[in-house]
Amino acid sequence: MDELAVRSDVAVRGIAVDLGSVIPLRRPGGAGPSADGHVLVDGRRTTIPIVADSPYRLRDGRLLHDGTDMGVEVTTIARPRFYDLTTADGVRYEQLARLHGSDVLATTVVQTCVRYGEADRCRFCAIEQSLESGATTAVKTPEQLAEVAEAAVRLDGVRQMVMTTGTSNGRDRGARHLARCTRAVKAAVPGLAVQVQCEPPAPDDLAALTALRDAGADAIGIHVESLDDAVRRRWMPGKGAVPLEQYWAAWDEAVRLFGPNAVSTYLIVGLGEDPDELVAGAAELIRRGVYPFVVPYRPIPGTLAAAAGDPPPSGTLLADVTSRVAALLRAAGMRGADQAAGCAACGACSALAAAGG
Repeated sequence: MDELAVRSDVAVRGIAVDLGSVIPLRRPGGAGPSADGHVLVDGRRTTIPIVADSPYRLRDGRLLHDGTDMGVEVTTIARPRFYDLTTADGVRYEQLARLHGSDVLATTVVQTCVRYGEADRCRFCAIEQSLESGATTAVKTPEQLAEVAEAAVRLDGVRQMVMTTGTSNGRDRGARHLARCTRAVKAAVPGLAVQVQCEPPAPDDLAALTALRDAGADAIGIHVESLDDAVRRRWMPGKGAVPLEQYWAAWDEAVRLFGPNAVSTYLIVGLGEDPDELVAGAAELIRRGVYPFVVPYRPIPGTLAAAAGDPPPSGTLLADVTSRVAALLRAAGMRGADQAAGCAACGACSALAAAGG
């Protein structure tokens, strides 16, 4: 199997971990289509579900498939040192931000979402589960995040930061709190690249995007997950009620402010969208300067989709869509690795980097 095929298959089937093998860096749930094991696969940041009955196994730093060595080196990532610190007001740094990949600091600045009621919730999302378990706090202050970011850079070599938010009732959808947090982080660690992520602000408040840029954000993610309205109504009934026209308007304005290949959106494979239409939608995003970050749907514990038994896509489907979108990105001269910060710059949750995208 080539690298793309292996990464795509492992992304949806996960790996089993033998006794004696340890993956110190884990994220079992939270906002968005996360996975729970952070490793380096042949040097690339990768997130992989831990699945007991997977045909793939991690053993002595090697990836095996049904007992056969795949010729792939898997390196675990040490627990970061900043996790051992606590703020002056008694909050563990680990509750405020987490290490993703090997050098990305990530946080959800507001861990609640107005769409989390069962009738409106995104079926793949468990944003409030980590809050209920005590793993995080409801609202992170700018001062707290600045403190954590400084320590993560100093102690663990963090090179970029991603800040996302649950959606608020405000017309800015939470963007202005993200701006306050960004400004504080940039003041504390001026050289740290930051990506912010939020829903499109209301059409009459696109100035919230300007506030994010003026606060110092280097990149922005405005995540739609699917461009198929039927899929959006089923999988994201709350977000699906936001017309796609609002997304296109926000993306266009964000590209104007941040530049091409500094704006991204998630496209999730496995929600039922026709693959050809998904690729066509990705092509239009690329034409307008927006990077489509292609990831698989993963059944995360605590989500509505996992409870309903919705399966992930096949590795073959994921590899096919990923390879086609990567070809479009290459033709446009857009690479995730060229972005200053964010999910595409990290690349751990997608196989796009393995396909040159």
